[in-house]
Amino acid sequence: MSFIKNKSLASQGLEKIKWVQEHMPVLKELQRTLGESKPFRGLRMAVCIHLEAKTAYMALVLQEAGAEVFITGSNPLSTQDDVAAALVHEGIETFAWYNASPEEYAEHLYLTAAKKPHLIIDDGGDLVSLLHKSFPNHLSNIIGGAEETTTGLIRLRAMEKNNILAFPMIAVNDARCKHLFDNRYGTGQSVWDGIMRSTNLIVAGKNVVVAGYGWCGKGVAMRAKGLGAKVTVCEVDPVKALEAYMDGFQVMPLLEAASTGDIFITVTGCSKVITEEHFAVMKDRAILANAGHFDIEIDKESLASLAEGPRRVRHNVDAYTFKDGRRLYLLGEGRLVNLAAADGHPAEIMDMSFSLQILALKYLRENHGRLEKKVLPLPLELDLEVARLKLKGMDISIDSLTTEQKNYLESWEFDIG
Repeated sequence: MSFIKNKSLASQGLEKIKWVQEHMPVLKELQRTLGESKPFRGLRMAVCIHLEAKTAYMALVLQEAGAEVFITGSNPLSTQDDVAAALVHEGIETFAWYNASPEEYAEHLYLTAAKKPHLIIDDGGDLVSLLHKSFPNHLSNIIGGAEETTTGLIRLRAMEKNNILAFPMIAVNDARCKHLFDNRYGTGQSVWDGIMRSTNLIVAGKNVVVAGYGWCGKGVAMRAKGLGAKVTVCEVDPVKALEAYMDGFQVMPLLEAASTGDIFITVTGCSKVITEEHFAVMKDRAILANAGHFDIEIDKESLASLAEGPRRVRHNVDAYTFKDGRRLYLLGEGRLVNLAAADGHPAEIMDMSFSLQILALKYLRENHGRLEKKVLPLPLELDLEVARLKLKGMDISIDSLTTEQKNYLESWEFDIG
């Protein structure tokens, strides 16, 4: 039994899925090969991820590979109701709808976890956390799972450190085809898509402040620079701060940047990054956006206590008015702006990330009982396989090492003259 808003939207959602399918050649190839071999036959699979067209196509590939799939959204504002309807139409139990209340979101997550999954795909760690807290009797049934976000891995590694992680989890986020492309190019483009859709304002000439210079922050800053903005990076890691400086960006403490920024974007995975002290010195009409997984990076409670609001002034734009007349604009309720206010990463990017997820689950299935109950790296050969398939799908050829070159690289003895 699915829980969605409107089943009549299925045809609209199916058209969205067909569109992304044509731009995801790696997933299409996996659909063909795994559809023949059925490696997930007889297995129940729980998926908690941003529920839009690209995710839906991945779920359909998993279903064709033999899995019984149950899916929910990982963010109340990223679920697209027409896509959810399309999945139900295709026989996938779905528990999600757009703008779910905190109680509804928790119920959808609970219903998904209650299906006694064998394999898991998680985005942010909510599903894994719930399974450990509320379904201890299900844990022995779980083969393992895959996590695709930095935030999720922070939570999982904390669970591992405390010796409570009950099954192996593959750190898909750390794979090269994930962080080099999804986190950098995907986040970089989709965050600005969300900001520009919401505001309809120009970026060129504005002062953009990016909090966090991990791979996602790099992408956001790089795209801001390409759009003509003057970019400042704020960091707590001295190496990343130095890298941002060498990449040509201003680097300073966030409190110092707060008085000059026109657009602020948090990309840290941490809580209370922009707080009361920053709000107090921000200029009138500054725009606040978050690209971290949870809506905790911009301190919304402090913002609401200091200013009158929120007052909806545009779709996905809430105004907060201070006693001195200054207005701050919060986008997407402080949730992931690229999914709350846009369609998320481009299809060509998620083609790689979702293919990595599927291959990670296949690896877990094939190695059941032989893996430690830890956060594990994705095997390099799977990363390389996705890269090769992606190049093939783009009709790009590359060179290969000769036997002599391979022998040279593998030898420690060589003639110095």
